[in-house]
Amino acid sequence: MSKNAITKAEEIIRNNSAEVNPGLGVAISLLDHEGYPTTSTLSIAKADGIRHITFGGSLESNKVKRIKESSRASVCIFDDNFESGAYYNITLVGDIEILTDPESKKAAWYPALEGHFANGVDDPDYCVLKFTTKRYNLWVDLEADEVTGSF
Repeated sequence: MSKNAITKAEEIIRNNSAEVNPGLGVAISLLDHEGYPTTSTLSIAKADGIRHITFGGSLESNKVKRIKESSRASVCIFDDNFESGAYYNITLVGDIEILTDPESKKAAWYPALEGHFANGVDDPDYCVLKFTTKRYNLWVDLEADEVTGSF
């Protein structure tokens, strides 16, 4: 395991979160009711390294319906801008859970969510999607090999 690659991946994830860069989206794949993967985008609310990532969500969304059927998920964060030197691919595989407790909702809230939830952090439709990484593939340096590992 390359601690350097993990540290760089953690920095990239943080820089792609709403805390730092509101509006950036990452790809998340979930299984649908027929067992097929479906991919869509979400903004990262907060991240705790590469181990835990939270997203704001709607209890009425298709994403939440899929999570209720299967908690298996994958998150992919990438950039291939060679000119700027920003080239990375971070793929995380794990499980995702739906949290509705006030403490989790408050911790994951960021201003851009106001446009989606009229009652703010207390909106009954607002929930937190907490992703927990089980394994990872990190390519965060053009000069280095892909790093894989698990928790």
